[in-house]
Amino acid sequence: MTAIPPAEHLIALARRVLSIEAEAIWKLADRLDDSFVLAVDLILGSHGRTIVSGLGKSGHIARKIAATMASTGTPAYFVHAAEAVHGDLGMIARDDVLIAISNSGENDELLTIVPLVKRQGGKLIAITGNPASSLAREADVHLDARVDEEACPLNLAPTASTTAALALGDALAVALLDARGFSASDFARSHPGGALGRKLLTHVRDVMQPLERVATVASDTLIPTVLAAISRGGMGMAVVLDADGRVTGIFTDGDLRRAMERLGDLRQVQVGALMSRNPRTIGPERLAVEAVEIMERHKVNQLLVTDPAGRLLGALNMHDLFRAKVV
Repeated sequence: MTAIPPAEHLIALARRVLSIEAEAIWKLADRLDDSFVLAVDLILGSHGRTIVSGLGKSGHIARKIAATMASTGTPAYFVHAAEAVHGDLGMIARDDVLIAISNSGENDELLTIVPLVKRQGGKLIAITGNPASSLAREADVHLDARVDEEACPLNLAPTASTTAALALGDALAVALLDARGFSASDFARSHPGGALGRKLLTHVRDVMQPLERVATVASDTLIPTVLAAISRGGMGMAVVLDADGRVTGIFTDGDLRRAMERLGDLRQVQVGALMSRNPRTIGPERLAVEAVEIMERHKVNQLLVTDPAGRLLGALNMHDLFRAKVV
């Protein structure tokens, strides 16, 4: 059975790995030059797709970069370098841009497909750790991702080099996102499932309680009648409306407690004298996450949904947002 090293040794080793990889990225940032701009321009100017390819650990990095680009507005997909030389090369068309990733820049499979891609009019962006490599020389644009050392104690396993290549791919994807004017709503359409999709695609109208389920009263309604309406509504509040259905105020459980402490007997008091005026409102077309932000910023538990004229359409509270899994 292998003995577990002391905790101090494990933590020191982990810190060394993180330090080496962080330094690799900082040096990569310092080396960025016009080649990066040319790479962005090459992809933006293409009428085809972006293909990202690599082998081994570089292949894993290539797959992730392709996925990031595809989800942020740049049509991209991954082609395995070894599979490309056995038929998958047919997936690459004339107007496509190939991003080839190899730390050494001497990967046989990539060097085999590069001339074939270029012969049919494709463009090549190479990400390597060796600017003098064969792949770098063949590239239309070379991005230098070299590192001083791997984080592996043997300086053998791809660690810092793959981190640098991944970070450079992310930088490309984000630059392309920005250049295309890719918005949060565009991002949502690429991520319709899961929590992210719910947060970006759910609107207030999707989660609000409809008008018929919201307790509403006139300003001259006596408090006992208001309390009965609040109990029927189940949202812990009554909305005070004028004759045209516009919101003039809100009366909540908190308003009731404060009024009882101050006045005692409320049986002959009209709600207009106790309501909170100018309550927080939101439009039905706004995102549900915006409702969360408003409620948290103003420390309120309910939010009224109104049209542009101030007429009540519905209401929502934190429970509605929790049920919709927006929070």
